[in-house]
Amino acid sequence: MSTSAPFRADIVGSFLRPPGLAAARRRHASGELTDAELGAVEDAEITDLVARQRAAGLEVASDGEFRRSWWHFDFFGMLGGVDIVELDHGIQFQGVQTKPRGIEITGPIRFDESHPFLAHYRSLAAIAEGTGLLPKFTIPAPTVLDFRVEPGHIDGAVYDGREAIVDDLIAAYRDALDAFYAAGARYLQFDDTAWAYLCSEAELEKARARGIDTDGIAERYADLLNRILDGKPADLTVTTHVCRGNFRSTWISSGGYEPVAEQLLGNTAYDGYFLEYDSERAGGFEPLRFLPEGDKRVVLGLVTTKTGDLESADDIRHRIDEAAAFAPLDQLALSPQCGFASTEEGNELTEDQQWAKVRAVADIAASVWG
Repeated sequence: MSTSAPFRADIVGSFLRPPGLAAARRRHASGELTDAELGAVEDAEITDLVARQRAAGLEVASDGEFRRSWWHFDFFGMLGGVDIVELDHGIQFQGVQTKPRGIEITGPIRFDESHPFLAHYRSLAAIAEGTGLLPKFTIPAPTVLDFRVEPGHIDGAVYDGREAIVDDLIAAYRDALDAFYAAGARYLQFDDTAWAYLCSEAELEKARARGIDTDGIAERYADLLNRILDGKPADLTVTTHVCRGNFRSTWISSGGYEPVAEQLLGNTAYDGYFLEYDSERAGGFEPLRFLPEGDKRVVLGLVTTKTGDLESADDIRHRIDEAAAFAPLDQLALSPQCGFASTEEGNELTEDQQWAKVRAVADIAASVWG
């Protein structure tokens, strides 16, 4: 259907953790399994996952984030100068909180070759070799770190306040892009909740309480991202997924993309945008008018990962037609709304329901663009 990423039928990245993997991770945490033994289980489960993605009709292969507990904290906590610490509160979703974890800046922020995610990518690439699938690897966006760090969690001996971290954060991500590219990666995705929170007055108010100046923040974030993406290799696709929160099938923010669409779609150098459109909380398709004509692609997240109920294919095709009134059909694609397990706990649906949704994405995309 398409020869380059993001594909007409694509995925955000994470999948429900199979029971055997979940059990192995518990045994590893309790000291019953060594690192090598856990790694062997992860390798086997990711090998099966890649085969299932191919069988479902995808052209892309994710490792499902099977080696992670969190979609973001694992990566951040393995950066130099960043620690994940226990707080007195978690992140508040609708009716439930995550584990009480947060970000602490304890030294100069840096990315180097010892970051375990490079080995995770190489493993995925080796497993996907010969399948015809393009490996896709996800990392949290730098804007998430900036948006999430709380007052008192930046060491004043290292950085004089929040704004002082920006240059090193940009340098770390530029080094990360270079390292992943050298490892063979050609399809990376920055997962990002910050842009969705900028569409919610409630979340903006919380940000101001954390000491963030929200005036002009979309412009600042576009500039931060462009400084990272500037000069990236032409054959490296970097997309973003804009998420409203995804934990045990719950959510955080509401609000359409209008407040950020011009900056996000028109003024950032991403190659593609995975946008959630599975509920009324996402608003209408009108903000897609800011997508510049050309090669950039918006991947419509019309198939929810929060419930197991399978959407009507006709309804999804109708919604794609509605979106095409504001952006060219040739610059649109289809995916699930989010990952199926942004944390290892996973969303409230079964593996069979998960795969039915992935197959539906592939089938509907083929009927629209095939």
